[in-house]
Amino acid sequence: MAKKNLKLKAARALKDMTQGDLAEAVGVTRQTIVAVESGTYNPTINLCIDICQVLGLTLNDLFWEE
Repeated sequence: MAKKNLKLKAARALKDMTQGDLAEAVGVTRQTIVAVESGTYNPTINLCIDICQVLGLTLNDLFWEE
């Protein structure tokens, strides 16, 4: 089973953004954000960077495991 990205979900919630808001900000569908958060989709590095820029965080903050 894929590992959920709870850090991404929490960071998005802290910015008071819906999955749809984040998807629109980075130019993907809401379903893509759902899949990234649920761990069923491995995003490209470019998408990861775009998400980080929108949320004001680093790749380490959101995508690297502790």
